[in-house]
Amino acid sequence: MKQGILLNHRTRILFKARGSGFKPRRDGHRKRKSVRGCIVGSDLAAIFLRVVKKGEKEIDGVTNVDRPNRLGPKRRGNIIKTFALDRKKDDCSRYVVKREVKRGDKTIYKSPRIQRVISEKRLRRKHVIKKETRKCWTDTKAATERYEKLLSQYAKEKKAAKAAAAKAAEEAKK
Repeated sequence: MKQGILLNHRTRILFKARGSGFKPRRDGHRKRKSVRGCIVGSDLAAIFLRVVKKGEKEIDGVTNVDRPNRLGPKRRGNIIKTFALDRKKDDCSRYVVKREVKRGDKTIYKSPRIQRVISEKRLRRKHVIKKETRKCWTDTKAATERYEKLLSQYAKEKKAAKAAAAKAAEEAKK
């Protein structure tokens, strides 16, 4: 159903600009597509509605029934925003919408995994990774220093050997 098309059946419309139902791939791209008008008709199988304003009479099974919120926010930031929590102090896992599951005589509560939450476990792991990275840097630096020292020592020995050979060759000439 497309807003602004005042029909209760399908019709073919030439789409020019980007909107719902059409995404042009290049400038000036147009396409004729079949869409349904926004007027409700008998051919509709289901209509999903939301009660915005309650009237004076009750509607059976809609306004006289109290249904608990089945789904709630799952992302940490959205939970904090919804329940006006403090980012540092409050534990957002207590505010996730849980559901009750009965298994025989036991009742257990299931809740979704909170996304983008930084737990103590994650902080410890991050600290260990940082520590290992730092250790790699220091080890590499120490190994480089040892190698440079060894190279300079080798160069000195080679220079001394060359000087001694030159000295011996000079004495042999005399």
